Amino acid sequence: MPLNTQNIVILAIESSCDETSAAVIYNGKMLSNIVASQIIHEQYGGVVPELASRAHQQDIVRVVNAAIVESKIQKTDLSAIAFTRGPGLLGSLLVGTSFAKAFALGLDIPLIEINHMEAHVLAHFIDEPKPNFPFLCLTVSGGHTQIVLVKSPLDMEVLGETADDAVGEAFDKGAKMLGLGYPGGPKIDQHAALGNPGAFEFPIPEMPGYSFSFSGVKTSLLYFIQKHGQEFVTERLNDICASYQQTLITTLVRKIRKAAKELKIKEIAIAGGVSANKGLRKALQIEAEKQRWSLYIPDFQYCTDNAGMIAIAAHFKYIEKEFSHQQVSPMPRFQI
Repeated sequence: MPLNTQNIVILAIESSCDETSAAVIYNGKMLSNIVASQIIHEQYGGVVPELASRAHQQDIVRVVNAAIVESKIQKTDLSAIAFTRGPGLLGSLLVGTSFAKAFALGLDIPLIEINHMEAHVLAHFIDEPKPNFPFLCLTVSGGHTQIVLVKSPLDMEVLGETADDAVGEAFDKGAKMLGLGYPGGPKIDQHAALGNPGAFEFPIPEMPGYSFSFSGVKTSLLYFIQKHGQEFVTERLNDICASYQQTLITTLVRKIRKAAKELKIKEIAIAGGVSANKGLRKALQIEAEKQRWSLYIPDFQYCTDNAGMIAIAAHFKYIEKEFSHQQVSPMPRFQI
């Protein structure tokens, strides 16, 4: 690939939780996006932080090398190294941060730290169509549920977030209670597609402004299971999943509709791991038609944790010369 000094070539590393990922971006175009998932956590019903960090150590060299090979660039072509600084698991973040710092130091090129949640939002700028500013982004994952006002690639404001559990956690914990295993969100989505969302009623929490709360919905599912028993749950599993998922989705849609109406914004986006949920995608598409929104949903590969989103965020930071120093440390609770 012919490169010159005006081109921006960035290697990005994502290691915030249980995916080791590396990507290479060239002038805003994704050349590679490699993700290695950690299946070891399935037997424990959730992510075990110590095991996650050890798996990152085992995978990171292989994954980075695969991303460079697939991109067909040379290490000497790189303009900068980007990495996820947070939020995430401390041990996992340390692996990616240390690797990125060493790589950048060895090549004597800039280091760029990226906020994981901002990267989820900016994943919308990898492919067309891309939202127009300002837009509202509903960021939904295992650790976060937020409504973000996006004024520019580097100017975002969190308007509301969850007061307790994230919606992704509500999905995963609900699936665990139903005996579906981990990761639970996709499994609830699969069963929900075969069930009746109006079969059972779970309470929708009322929160002020643009805030969310999902702990009550999770608790109501637990009481429901205890009341009806395992045999009933097995017989009506599809309907229970559909009703539970519908409650979570309704909560999300109501809040983003409220924000869009009050702020008079018609550009609406969704990001984060839960944006891969087919039920949520469908509900937002229906709402977008009613409200005449322009709705933006990333490709599936850019919904869950991946380095591609870190790369596009770093591209915008590189343009503004927002570089990090070598003493930078991971921040598990790093916020927008």
